[in-house]
Amino acid sequence: MGSFHTISSPSEAKYTEKMSKFLAFVHPVCSASDAKAVVADYQKRYHDARHVCWAYMLGSARAEYLSSDNGEPSGTAGKPILGQINSFGLTDVVVVVVRYFGGIKLGTSGLIAAYREAARLALSEAIVEERHDMADISFSFPYLAMNDVMKLTKSSDVSVVGQSFDNICSMTLRVKLDDAEALKSRLSDIDGVTL
Repeated sequence: MGSFHTISSPSEAKYTEKMSKFLAFVHPVCSASDAKAVVADYQKRYHDARHVCWAYMLGSARAEYLSSDNGEPSGTAGKPILGQINSFGLTDVVVVVVRYFGGIKLGTSGLIAAYREAARLALSEAIVEERHDMADISFSFPYLAMNDVMKLTKSSDVSVVGQSFDNICSMTLRVKLDDAEALKSRLSDIDGVTL
């Protein structure tokens, strides 16, 4: 496990089917509240649209997700949007598709195809990046162990997220979850380090 794919920045696309306009927007998010805030923003911005449908997927295990048809027939909008997130293998992402009705009914299969295509177009515009689950490791150490500890922090895979230096020093390091046990082992080899 440990790694997952998300997008680095928002993207968008437009799709037209039988005079209905579908505006699709993709945003990176970190939580359900982030995703819902993005949806609320589009609902405000496009308050004159017939439907603002959406789906999001969260977490490296891709176990947290939700979708909404927003008044479209059940399963014709949110599910196809979510299906595209799955097809791209992404997480920590929300896709919003705004529909302006063009006067011609699309039918159930037409709606599914249109929402799927709008989401696919917007997702294919996004820049996908691999990310890793991270772990924070906090520990304390005597000032005399400073040199040995600082050598460990020079590793390109470790970042310092907190530190205080006094008679007893403390530090919090962030590392890929897969590398956490190895780092803890190396820290415990240093005299005086308390994990």
